[in-house]
Amino acid sequence: MATVNKDMSISEVLRIDHGTATVLLNHGMHCLGCPHATAESLADACAAHGSNPEVLVEKLNEYLSQKD
Repeated sequence: MATVNKDMSISEVLRIDHGTATVLLNHGMHCLGCPHATAESLADACAAHGSNPEVLVEKLNEYLSQKD
């Protein structure tokens, strides 16, 4: 199983599983296709959007663990 960490970019997470888009959107990441999605880390994106990166990473990994 792939795991997500807060140093990964949004685009890296989406490449693991496109279904992670729902989790990202639920945490205020509405710019999944913007240039920042390929460059900044989840931690940076969370800082910009006022979201907690630890909670986001936990939810993403929880989603991915249910896929196995």
